Amino acid sequence: MRENNNLIEIPKGKSFYKKLMAFIGPAYLVSVGYMDPGNWATDIAGGSKFGYNLIWVILISNIMAIFFQTLCARLGIITGKDLAQACRSHYNTAVNYILWILCEIAIVSTDIAEVLGTAIGLNLIFNLPLIYGVIITGFDTLLLLFLDRFGIRKMEAFIIGLIAIIGISFFIEIIISKPDYHGIALGFIPNLPNKDALFIAIGIIGATIMPHNLYLHSSIVQTRNIERTESGLKQAVKFNNIDSLVALNLAFLVNAAILILAASVFHRSGNYGVDDILKAHKLLEPVLGSTLAPILFGVALIAAGQSSTITGTYAGQIVMEGFIHLRVQPWVRRLITRILAIIPSILTIIYFGDSATGELLIISQVILSLQLAFALIPLIHFVSSKNLMKGFAISKKAQILAWLLSILIIYLNVRLVIETLMEWMSKSNLKSFEYLSITICIMMGILLVYIIFEPIISKSGNRDAVDIHGDVLFPEINKIEPYNSIALALDFSKNDRDVLSQAVNFCSKDSNLILIHIVESVSASIYGKKANDVESKRDIERLNMYVEKLESLGFQSVIPEVGYGKAEKSLVKIVEKHHADLIIFGTHGHHGIADILFGTITDKVKHKLSIPILIAK
Repeated sequence: MRENNNLIEIPKGKSFYKKLMAFIGPAYLVSVGYMDPGNWATDIAGGSKFGYNLIWVILISNIMAIFFQTLCARLGIITGKDLAQACRSHYNTAVNYILWILCEIAIVSTDIAEVLGTAIGLNLIFNLPLIYGVIITGFDTLLLLFLDRFGIRKMEAFIIGLIAIIGISFFIEIIISKPDYHGIALGFIPNLPNKDALFIAIGIIGATIMPHNLYLHSSIVQTRNIERTESGLKQAVKFNNIDSLVALNLAFLVNAAILILAASVFHRSGNYGVDDILKAHKLLEPVLGSTLAPILFGVALIAAGQSSTITGTYAGQIVMEGFIHLRVQPWVRRLITRILAIIPSILTIIYFGDSATGELLIISQVILSLQLAFALIPLIHFVSSKNLMKGFAISKKAQILAWLLSILIIYLNVRLVIETLMEWMSKSNLKSFEYLSITICIMMGILLVYIIFEPIISKSGNRDAVDIHGDVLFPEINKIEPYNSIALALDFSKNDRDVLSQAVNFCSKDSNLILIHIVESVSASIYGKKANDVESKRDIERLNMYVEKLESLGFQSVIPEVGYGKAEKSLVKIVEKHHADLIIFGTHGHHGIADILFGTITDKVKHKLSIPILIAK
């Protein structure tokens, strides 16, 4: 199997196993979102307060997750659109912007969990203060940049490796904790002891079925180069369903292991108030009498935080491009999201202390749960559309099940919101807070009703909506006058050969050729034209030699120009001075991290010039 144009080839005429291996991967990227630090907080709180009683919530939410993730995979495979793109082509602009904002809030909430989880992990292993750990998480952008260079297949392998670390760590900890297996079995019987159990149960659902994962999965399944035939599409759907089933059941085992560990260690010892990761870590060693348990706990936490961070970044790019058709560099996207997550984390630690991080983690997961309906309902409408799905629409039974599960989620969320708001209002004397909360709830309720009934009323849910780019029309071609004045950016490297070769093919003998070289020495930066250092002198000599060679070839107007200091500023000034109508650059010769550190002149000047730019290779 190989990657070609970012697509993974599916082997033809091979065994079932080899074909399956080609499809394995997307669901594992999704599954890490189901075992992120936010899950840890809710699972630990549930296990310590209620023992094994909430295992059934993890099981039910996992079954729901598998079902909805397979629907996402089906949407992406059949339509070639991810969920965000499908929403953009169906709903009006205003609704899409609102859905995008809600999704971004969910992604930031997820990232808060990753930030706090990684910071806590660093604190547990290296005794690093939480606030410093939170700040350090801002630098994981470099990790993403590094991994992104190796392609989606290597990324999938890296994520699977992190999942293995998490799974092995908790497997060993379960053995050490010696759980009550009879109690575990009873935990699969549905039971909600009180309102607190409901709150944690909703948090578990929010941490398990994550809205951004729905958008992510519908996109990354498109990395496989499948045959666009009926048999090819059926094969892709089948293998992706298997991928989802295996990967998400592994996530279930990890989440169940966390809750079982909390129940076996804390609930059994009478520590019912362990509701955050820091408390859990501090009690592991004294209760279990093992130094290995807390170390494994910290290692698994860091692995969970980093793996979830990577997939969260991809999801952020997908929803931004899909909903509002805005594309930015991955590292920029990552940095913005991370800053928005770091700020509330730091403020929480400063004003409320380290102990408040656990509550912040649970709140972040509840926010995710509240956002779920706005991703689930459009998904159900789209995969139910016979025209959009082209013969691959889900069955009536699957539609009924999807709607029933969505109704259950909406009911639980509405109940949670009402009870939470009533509690907050009873503690607060601020009328403005009450009015704001009620207003937001009413607006979200109106939006929910709209996305539920709009496709049914308009029947637009049963049509393939307009493509993102609109109708494809061949554009009118304008006649462009020949280039009479061409600027050449020269650096006296091997790149000059490509620049000069392109130039002579774009001009006539009487065209103006402006040869530009920028001296960037320290002396040139300080003294400009008055610089008299060796580099400046040699560069001027070389440029004059270029002029002589071109004149000997018959070019009548060759103008040497030397700039000093910042390349982009001097270059733009010279180009505008000679009214050049084309500029030619050579390749800059550095890649990866060097690109980030040094940038490229092309990137810096392209927004300052209104003339065509040619990169000669």
